[in-house]
Amino acid sequence: MVGSLLLFITGLALFLFGMLKLSSGMEGAFSGRIRNFIKFSVKNRFFGLVTGIAATTVFQSSSATTLLTVSIVSAGLITFYHSLGIILGADIGTTLTAQLVVWNVTDLSPWIILTGVLIFCIGVERWKSAGEMVVYFGLIFFGLGLIGDAAAPLKESETFIRFFRGTENPLLGLAIGIIFTAVVHASAIPVSILIILGQQGLISIEGALPVVFGANIGTTATAIMGSLFMNKAGKRSALAHLLFKVSGVGVSLLLFPLFVVLLKALSSEVAQQIALSHVILSLLIVILFIGLLKPFAWVVEAIVPGKEETLPLWPEYLDQKCLTIPQEALDCVNKELSREIFLAGRMFSESLTLIPSWSETRKRDIMYVELVVDNLQTEITQFLWNTSCGDLSPGLSRKLFAFSVIVDDIERIGDRSTNIMEAGESKYKRKAVFTDQAYSEIDEIGGLVLRNIEDTSSLIVKRDEELIRVVMVRHEEIRDKVREATDEHLKRFYTKLCKAEAGPLFVDILMNLELISEHCRTIADRIFGLTIDG
Repeated sequence: MVGSLLLFITGLALFLFGMLKLSSGMEGAFSGRIRNFIKFSVKNRFFGLVTGIAATTVFQSSSATTLLTVSIVSAGLITFYHSLGIILGADIGTTLTAQLVVWNVTDLSPWIILTGVLIFCIGVERWKSAGEMVVYFGLIFFGLGLIGDAAAPLKESETFIRFFRGTENPLLGLAIGIIFTAVVHASAIPVSILIILGQQGLISIEGALPVVFGANIGTTATAIMGSLFMNKAGKRSALAHLLFKVSGVGVSLLLFPLFVVLLKALSSEVAQQIALSHVILSLLIVILFIGLLKPFAWVVEAIVPGKEETLPLWPEYLDQKCLTIPQEALDCVNKELSREIFLAGRMFSESLTLIPSWSETRKRDIMYVELVVDNLQTEITQFLWNTSCGDLSPGLSRKLFAFSVIVDDIERIGDRSTNIMEAGESKYKRKAVFTDQAYSEIDEIGGLVLRNIEDTSSLIVKRDEELIRVVMVRHEEIRDKVREATDEHLKRFYTKLCKAEAGPLFVDILMNLELISEHCRTIADRIFGLTIDG
């Protein structure tokens, strides 16, 4: 019995490890394409549904997809309403793992792992990540295979059999499913285990169904916990996920006898019945809500009231119709540059707050805003290129060239802000301690840099030679203060007042502060070079 229990725990650990690594790896691999993911999902609720299914099929975790969606909503990249279709689709996508278990993919898991290792070792760098993902995918099913091996001897255990007969009590089965899934953060795990037990003849469909229902409610725990540190929009998406699940499970419990009859009509095998129950419950939730998303959104907004701030991912002012008139086209760019630098300034001010107090939620928000800034750079650059194809006066040509440089400098302000955020993360993870004087120096210099960003933003709206001079002078002040702070840091370091691990991080932050101010100076210089009539 002890050996079987150890084998079971080992299998569960491998399953969890494989799923978490596969999910995070896939999320990282697709992070650069998230712009297209969002653009497709907001077209209509059915596209959102397809997006949710596809994302969960890739991530192998509806919890990961839902948490990602809640984070995107919290960052303001999509509205709460547009998130609902994605969340519904995520619940369908997660059913694939269960079906693969029914098809005995667990028997092929050693070959899948071996294939992944070979891909990783063939020496081509770009294939290494793909090889890792294949290995993690194989580990998921290898772990389930170990769980199956551990469950085989339990056929003889009266205690084990009595326990799973007890799950035919809907409330007990529901509680087991909720608690177990909330702990492991993935409904695929308990459902896959139930399928294996069904293959071993250790559980009936009547005993498995309440646990499946509970697992579907338990999978909302990840998004709910993540939303505790998010804004109202993020909290609404997490609450909507919970209400979807509770409503679907409530209807299923009311129709429990019919649910069982339907499953037995579809398949005579308990394992397949369990997998189908997971699919049918998800489809039932979609059928219940897909046509009622707008009124459902109103209900959730009434429960969690408050204004929702949405941050458009795409340009708001780049009108293709203006390309035929270069002056109007450049006016459009000017407005979009103003929006881009506002967002870069927001990234900067948020990144400064992460130095004394780290927050994963604020980090995610900064990364999503960076996505918008990067996208604006791409769109503005393309718009400027299209504008350059027309006949331009010398003044308009100078403005076009200046804007081409300014858009890159603004994007680099965002990049430098991300560097400061990463330094804050390193400080947190290494438990590095800054002195009070170091914090004071960062606050003082950071405040000056923020004022330079704000003044540069004003210059993009309206050219002002006096304000240009202010930005230039302030930049020199920032450079001087960075040098002074660096010298003071060296004194603290040699007198042992500063910890060794904190030094490089502090210097890195100072360097990025100076570089951000340098980008502001460059932008001001470009604006100074424009003639008033240009």
